[in-house]
Amino acid sequence: MYLPPQFDAKDPGFACELIRAHPFASLISSDDDGLPFVTHLPLHLEQRTAGAAGTGGLVLLGHCAKPNAHWRYLRARPTALVTFLGPHAYLSPRIYPDLARVPSWNYLAVHCKVRARLVENADAKDALLKKLIGDHEPAYATQWRAMAPELAEKLLAGIVGFELDVLELQCKLKLNQHRPESHAALKAAYEAGNEDQRELAQWMGRLAMGG
Repeated sequence: MYLPPQFDAKDPGFACELIRAHPFASLISSDDDGLPFVTHLPLHLEQRTAGAAGTGGLVLLGHCAKPNAHWRYLRARPTALVTFLGPHAYLSPRIYPDLARVPSWNYLAVHCKVRARLVENADAKDALLKKLIGDHEPAYATQWRAMAPELAEKLLAGIVGFELDVLELQCKLKLNQHRPESHAALKAAYEAGNEDQRELAQWMGRLAMGG
């Protein structure tokens, strides 16, 4: 992605935090015609041993329905892109002390270049699903474990799992860092706004912008 240096968050901890807080991702591959193919899905992030493939051993786990051709594209062309979008909000030019400004948009985003491995074994898919359940509704694990074996087997057969080793990581924190004269007004406006705006204001505070 376009990543000016003032917005480049090089600390991978920021990226990991955003992925876990906003796990609904876009997985982007090339289809058989060479066109982008996108699946929107939740992903589970885990950090494995330092010797694991990828940036710092980061791995993303997910699955898609078997009728979704994406898993076939991943098998044929394992290198793919995953994007995560965090909080985002409009930036009004009224926050500036002068009038020679234009509207913009602030946002937090993570892009991961990944290499995919398919997970097709039933037990491995079951373990993968339990990690996603743990992220979003741990209490459902009891219901899943109590499911009739033949039904669980049928459901597992209907999906293909994958592990995505993170090869490269980009994290963009676009919070108007290059316009310090606007920070106090922008942070105050976001603190009085919606959920995304309030979250951006918290990030501004963490990055020591506008107080």
